[in-house]
This record gives sequence, C-alpha cells and structure tokens, in this order.
Amino acid sequence: MALHFVTDAAASAQSGDVVELTGSEAHHASAVRRVRVDEAVTLGDGRGTWLTGLVTAASPKQVDVRITAREDVPAPSPRFVLVQALAKGDRDELAVQAATELGVDAIVPWQASRSVSRWDAKAEKGLARWRTIVREAAKQAHRAWIPEVEGLARTADLVRLAATSQVFVLEPSAPARLTAVATEASDGRDVVLVVGPEGGIAPEELSALERAGARQVRLGETVLRTSTAGAAAISVLSAAHGRW
Repeated sequence: MALHFVTDAAASAQSGDVVELTGSEAHHASAVRRVRVDEAVTLGDGRGTWLTGLVTAASPKQVDVRITAREDVPAPSPRFVLVQALAKGDRDELAVQAATELGVDAIVPWQASRSVSRWDAKAEKGLARWRTIVREAAKQAHRAWIPEVEGLARTADLVRLAATSQVFVLEPSAPARLTAVATEASDGRDVVLVVGPEGGIAPEELSALERAGARQVRLGETVLRTSTAGAAAISVLSAAHGRW
C-alpha cells in the first residue's frame, strides 16, 4: 500500500499537476518514511480529496509529487461522533487514537464530573494535543477525511446535543445491547457515543442525558476501560452501517 500524506495543497490539484510537500510533512516523507523518486504515494487534504501520484523529487525540505489521478470522497453519513470523557494518564489519548483508526468522524472531549483529569486552565493545549493525535492516526489509517476534534464539552452541552442527534450512552448495566440498536438511526442524524471516565458516569449525568433523549446501551457482559470502550463501539457501528 502506498504511503499517505496530508497537505492543504491537495485540495485544488488535478491530474498532471505537481504538488509540493514542505515543512514537517516533507521531512516526515523524506527523512522518516524515506520516499524515493518514482515511488507511488497518495495525498489528501483531510476533507475528502484523494490524490494518487508519483514522487518526482525528494529532499528533507521539499517533496514533489506529480498527480496521476484524483478522487473526491464524500463525507460519511451518518457521522459517528465519540464523546470521550477526560481520563488520567494517556487513556483518553489512546481512546482517541484507536477511534480515529477505526472510523470515528468527530470527537468531543468531555469533562465529566468524575473525570480525574481536568482541562480547566489548559483546554487549548489539550485540544491541540488531541488534534495532533487524530491527524497522525488518520494518516496512518489512510483516511480521506480527518475527524474534527470539537471544543471541550460539559454535561449541559451533551444534553443539548441529544436534542439533535441520536445519543447512545455506554453503560455496563444498561438492559439494551448496542448491537441490537446500532442501525436505528436512518434519518441522517449524527450517531453519538458517550464514554465515561474511569469511575463511570455519575447517576445525575445519566439521568440528565436520559431525560434529553439519550439511550443507555451496553457492549456486552464485561466492563471495558475508557480507553477501549469507544473503539469497540465504533467497530460495532461500522459493521452495522456497512462501512466494514
């Protein structure tokens, strides 16, 4: 499989054009991935553009790719959105990385009441970190669309989200399985998965979300970590909606 790189210059490129990779992407292509002249690669802009081309020049400062084919990949519908509670250590980052590789379309960081990690004074730094993780994971997975990482959410924001989206709250004690309801959304609304922190979602948060129309579901008989639950749920949705 050809190596994949992301550049804004891909958006307007057509067959026959030469696209220049510069900066960190050129360094990564030439010094880390060691692309060579005449090697086939793919390029994208992270917003649906998919280019195939051949490397015509490669140096740490600039890699030139002559485009041989272009495809415009439509945005996925419905969107799969992961609301991931902040978690201690790197567990939330592992969740974000895996969900991106497995097909999530947007990610919302959630400061739940039981989140040990707090972004109160460092939200911009946390968002930047998650966006970097998502970009790199999307490139690794050869995705035409890079998932959007939205702003830090509180529980009140999730309640409002439930009014316009189909929201599934992952809760081990829920009577319904996600596998049984995963295909119920057929009207184009976002399908939102809410994953709690290490200590689980607080009862008052569960009640507020349920009153807003969210539905509690479980993945199986076992309890998954916050770092793996979202990835498992995205896998279920991908299979149920025919993406896999």
